[in-house]
Amino acid sequence: MAVVLALFSLVAVNALAASKESERVENSGQVMQEILNVPDNIPQSLLDKADCVIVLPSVIKFAIGLGGNYGRGVMTCRSNDFKGHWGAPTMMALEGGSFGLQLGGQATDFVLLVMTERGASGILSGKVKLGADAAAAAGPKGRDVAAATDVTLRAEILSYSRSRGLFAGISLEGSTLRPDNGANKSLYGKEVQAKDIVLNGAVPAPESAKLLLKTLEKKSPKHVK
Repeated sequence: MAVVLALFSLVAVNALAASKESERVENSGQVMQEILNVPDNIPQSLLDKADCVIVLPSVIKFAIGLGGNYGRGVMTCRSNDFKGHWGAPTMMALEGGSFGLQLGGQATDFVLLVMTERGASGILSGKVKLGADAAAAAGPKGRDVAAATDVTLRAEILSYSRSRGLFAGISLEGSTLRPDNGANKSLYGKEVQAKDIVLNGAVPAPESAKLLLKTLEKKSPKHVK
């Protein structure tokens, strides 16, 4: 009886974890759809050039005196060496600290464009510090891309934020990005590495990613370099 109860508890815990990750993927799709449907959003030319997109819904900024960011989300890349359709997502984690007086725990949605294969490969391989391991910059929006600085155009990662309805480019330098392979196990039901998901097509996209992939395919079906 004890063994049966233990197995039942394990199955219940695994099902709860899978449900949580599926909800996170669904929320990422909702965020992406909403952001791409507002005026002065991510410039089309930049989205078309992006190899990958990272969506981090409801990232929490916290602490008093010593601030930080903590968030979980997804990364989807174009398949076939970054030239094909948007592929199955890998779960991602954003962590980082910033000094200064910060009060409260405001939630912010982040969207990051990964503009180079080098940037994508670095993120998929392990923890990457933005601004150090990968060149990062606040992304221009709307028609601002025409006036973008050389720093922005050379960046491997362009980052955007949405908080309280306001959408803007934002710098995340100092934060770290890493694949969340524990969450991948929960989502896909087996051990699978971020690199294998994105580069080798190891698993099909889950149903929860339908909105995210449909939105990106509709908005940017073709990769333009």
